Amino acid sequence: MSFLELNGRAVAYRLLGDASLPLVVLAHPLGMSQAVWDELLPELLPHYRVLSWDLPGHGSSTAWTKGDITPAGLASELLALLDQAQVERFHFVGTSIGGVIGQQLLNQAPERLLSATLTNTGAVIGTQQAWQTRAAAVQEEGLAAMAVDIVPRWFGPAATLAQPALISGWNTIMGRGDAKSYALLCEMLGRFDFSQQLGKSTVPLLIIGGSDDLSTPPESLRTLAEYCKTSQPVIMEKVGHVPAVEAPASFISLLLSHINKCK
Repeated sequence: MSFLELNGRAVAYRLLGDASLPLVVLAHPLGMSQAVWDELLPELLPHYRVLSWDLPGHGSSTAWTKGDITPAGLASELLALLDQAQVERFHFVGTSIGGVIGQQLLNQAPERLLSATLTNTGAVIGTQQAWQTRAAAVQEEGLAAMAVDIVPRWFGPAATLAQPALISGWNTIMGRGDAKSYALLCEMLGRFDFSQQLGKSTVPLLIIGGSDDLSTPPESLRTLAEYCKTSQPVIMEKVGHVPAVEAPASFISLLLSHINKCK
């Protein structure tokens, strides 16, 4: 793992693989870390270089310290990491809030995208009131306490049955995060709305959802596809909010099929 200082804070990232290969960028969901992508690496690295990073106050990245967080601010941090890696064009993969960053890139820097894969996300996610309520609760109760209710919503029944320690393990990871940064990200999700900004890009786009996703159900992905003027989403059966963790073999197959055509 490496660190880059941006705006007075350390951003943790991993840049793996042969520098001569095309780059795939992986953006993780809210409350998690770049570890969500670990099961994909053995299939990706023979063919692609991989960049992943931790969002503010998540994983090993330090907390956000200055003002509100915006999709543009998160995308700018990623572009700074890409400048550090001396990479101009790349494939982007983002889940949940990672998919929000992807939508920002489709608007802000489409010329840099070889392809985009957006999973378990939406042009709008939830309601502003719900995100404000969660932001306030997190700062009052702390992430460790909130994780008990939030983490079980990430995974479908099939994943939790197959991996009995899945929820307790991710409870621990979420509980180690910075509550203020998490709250600021919640407030950002309550404000953002890309519904009127999508559909202009010609970047090859794949949208994926999960049949058992409670946070961004299949209808959210179908609506996103309509806004993007792209093909209907692939809905993975018996998968919740985090396909890279719940069904990595099926997910990497879909991903490689998409990006292999877009080099």
